[in-house]
Amino acid sequence: METITASSAFSASKNEASAKSHSKSSHDVPPSGVLPNDVYQNPLNSRYCSQEMKHLFSPRMRFSTWRKLWLWLAEAEKSLGLAISDEAISQMKAHLDIQDEEFALAEEEEKRRRHDVMAHVHTFGVVAPAAAGIIHWGATSCYCTDNADLIFLRDGLDLLLPKLATVIKKLIDFAMEYKDMAALGFTHLQPAQLTTVGKRACLWIQHLLMDLRNIKRARDDLRFRGVKGTTGTQASFLEIFHGDHEKVEKLDELVTEKAGFKSAYIISSQTYSRKIDVDVLQALSSFGATCEQMAQDIRHLANMKEIEEPFEKDQIGSSAMAYKRNPMRSERLTSLGRFLKNTSINASDTFASQWFERTLDDSAIRRLTIPQAFLTADACLILLNNISSGLVVYPAVIRKNIMAELPFMATENIIMAICAQGGSRQEAHEEVRVLSHQAADVVKKEGKENDLIERIKRTPFFQPIVGQLDSLTDTRKFIGRAPQQVVRFAAEEVEPVLARYRDQMRSTATTELKV
Repeated sequence: METITASSAFSASKNEASAKSHSKSSHDVPPSGVLPNDVYQNPLNSRYCSQEMKHLFSPRMRFSTWRKLWLWLAEAEKSLGLAISDEAISQMKAHLDIQDEEFALAEEEEKRRRHDVMAHVHTFGVVAPAAAGIIHWGATSCYCTDNADLIFLRDGLDLLLPKLATVIKKLIDFAMEYKDMAALGFTHLQPAQLTTVGKRACLWIQHLLMDLRNIKRARDDLRFRGVKGTTGTQASFLEIFHGDHEKVEKLDELVTEKAGFKSAYIISSQTYSRKIDVDVLQALSSFGATCEQMAQDIRHLANMKEIEEPFEKDQIGSSAMAYKRNPMRSERLTSLGRFLKNTSINASDTFASQWFERTLDDSAIRRLTIPQAFLTADACLILLNNISSGLVVYPAVIRKNIMAELPFMATENIIMAICAQGGSRQEAHEEVRVLSHQAADVVKKEGKENDLIERIKRTPFFQPIVGQLDSLTDTRKFIGRAPQQVVRFAAEEVEPVLARYRDQMRSTATTELKV
């Protein structure tokens, strides 16, 4: 059979492709103009993240932001005495949002020029002809690409922060509600001393507070690249302004202000330092690690039937096992968190491989890594919001799991109670040791409940303290200061942070999953 090549497939007519749609092999390449379902779609777009984050990193936002940057540059240059007409400024303002039909023109120009920025300079000039000669005056490509990226980093972090604060708020409410409910603690994934359901949730919250701090710091540290020229020396602008250093500095200041930044980096190369990408993506990657860790805790708790994520009325856990209630939200959060956790590696490698003033091997990988890091962080927050809005606690199961282990934990208290009645500690220890091993055999070899307390009640040696056993095995005696720690943590560390986001959190509603 003749193999259909890429070139022949693309040259085939749409009618012919449609007629053969049911007989094409997996190697066929669909013709141009195919429908979205005929090409790969990034699931971050189609399944997981919010509309506002997708829009921020969309082609329309990217190229419209370039146009704003060109307008701000022209306005600032005009205010400092360069010959730019009012008509040029007016036309630029009227066409800041790139239209659908202009994408085709820019694509055709880029194919011819092999330069995306110059293709869009040309496209903007077509709709703003009075400005065609002054668009990009004195600038280099990174004036628009890098400054736009800094705007997207800033605005993306601004979208994430109140969403993260909302998750923390929901979890601290959960922690306060269950601050007194004893639960079996685990170290080495083996039963350990008791904690409380609320105290364990505070462990998650503490990590999320660290993430909030890291992301906020990364956002506050951002500055603008500004107008720096081809190698960061501002030589082109110094030439335009005939050696007037003050005007060059003022130009940088004006454009920075128009972009909404408080300051610009004094030092840059052709690009802003790729170390900035490292800082931002490390904060997001650290948050990804938090998501993975927390999600795995919830999955373990679901396995023990102590706590479950929300499970909808018509949700199906398994196509074969109809009874299943799989923790699909937490499993997805584990997966997305793991992906996010690893995005900072790309940023670090890219920064480390930049030579002198700039190499272009940073371009393609940043187009992939930066948007996907933000979209993934957004998707994780949607999941966290959904999960934390509907965690289901099963007190009876938690109590049952405690009582499988608590008799062993209570033995030290029982020995001390015998001593208080004048008994021998060594004799008490030996009696407890023998009965404990018998009870452990019943649990492990016969699969029965832990009956250590019943064995103690039946043993004459312990008759002096039988009336105290209920008190000695009261779970409240084994949770230490967990409830008080939760209250103090909420008041001193959580609420002051959430207060900064109170107004923004009001607009962050409970998020429903798309799938």
